[in-house]
Amino acid sequence: MNVLASARIAVRALRVNKLRSALTMLGIVIGVGAVITMVAVGAGAQARVAEQIQSLGSNLIVIWPGTVNLGGVRLGAGAQASLSEDDALAIERDIPLVEVVAPSVRGTAQVVYSNLNWSTTVQGVTPEYLPARDWEVIAGRSLTREEVEGASKVAMVGQTVAQNLFGDEDPLGQVIRIKKVPFTIIGVMDRKGQTTWGQDQDDQILIPLSTAKTKVVGGNQAKGRAVGTISIKVRDAALMKEAEHEVRELLRQRHRIQPHQEDDFNLRNLAEVLQSQEAASRVLTILLAAIASVSLLVGGIGIMNIMLVSVTERTREIGLRMAVGARGKDILAQFLVEAVTLSLIGGVIGVGAGLLGSYAIAYFAEWRTLLQPDAILLAFGFSAAVGIFFGFYPARKAAGLNPIDALRYE
Repeated sequence: MNVLASARIAVRALRVNKLRSALTMLGIVIGVGAVITMVAVGAGAQARVAEQIQSLGSNLIVIWPGTVNLGGVRLGAGAQASLSEDDALAIERDIPLVEVVAPSVRGTAQVVYSNLNWSTTVQGVTPEYLPARDWEVIAGRSLTREEVEGASKVAMVGQTVAQNLFGDEDPLGQVIRIKKVPFTIIGVMDRKGQTTWGQDQDDQILIPLSTAKTKVVGGNQAKGRAVGTISIKVRDAALMKEAEHEVRELLRQRHRIQPHQEDDFNLRNLAEVLQSQEAASRVLTILLAAIASVSLLVGGIGIMNIMLVSVTERTREIGLRMAVGARGKDILAQFLVEAVTLSLIGGVIGVGAGLLGSYAIAYFAEWRTLLQPDAILLAFGFSAAVGIFFGFYPARKAAGLNPIDALRYE
């Protein structure tokens, strides 16, 4: 008996008890669907995290002032004005791996336009800030070096600020007041979205660094040439680690830090942050898939149970087949094909259920999902393997029956 004939017999046997066959397949359907859906949810979360980190800027290293120790009391990060514009110039000049260096200062202010006002973040930046952060200007223009050197009162606004202050009105050329100082809007930045820690990157205004230090931002950042943050864009992602090491060594040398002393600055390599977040997301995806795979095992046990019942019910039929010439391997093939057919049909329906579940989660829960073709193939292949594994023992038991005892079975 060939496989095709065994398949036809198996399908006829399954159609005799349609409800029982459907309930047997249910475990496989749920298992395959759950694996596909959970992997899609995990992959979507991983892609979302990667996009949020990449939105900060590619190949980016960020430096900000460190702590200071006064009489044994360690103050918080940024308590000491340890970074300066001269540090930024030295990094750009002395480290060839660096493409762009952008010093900046940061503060919060109430911004007023006409009879509207909005509390937002104000950053003093240089023209290199937007290239460092991979940020585009969708209307107007960016800051110029002359405006920074001349402490001009010009500003660029993010999408959130533009929406809350101007609505549908064109912001370009309008005058806003930041801490009672008038600024003319020269540009509107493209939408960036939120960071991984929930900060709205579009809720900010960029003004010249010199203007911010003299008229808007106070505290340590306003002292001399001090800055609050230095953003560094490296030429190649493969050079991030080397660039980080060189930047650290240069700053320690410039700040005259002894080998036994701690850095007076903090340095963050966003590529490492991305790798850590992706690793955590991968673990989550694997965990979700492993939990969902339990349903496949339960479905396989259900197949084994039903096949054992089927062997018992059809003992006389098996005896008759053997009596007219069927060999043990023919009986084995018949029941094994029957088990595999159950699991494959369940796998096909499960793939459809998984695709539907992924789209439903994305639509109703507004949670991003990302379908993985390899996960679909793996889940379907695993369902076939479950049919073979759990169907082999009942098939072997049927093939090992004695024809005379099978014919006598009541």
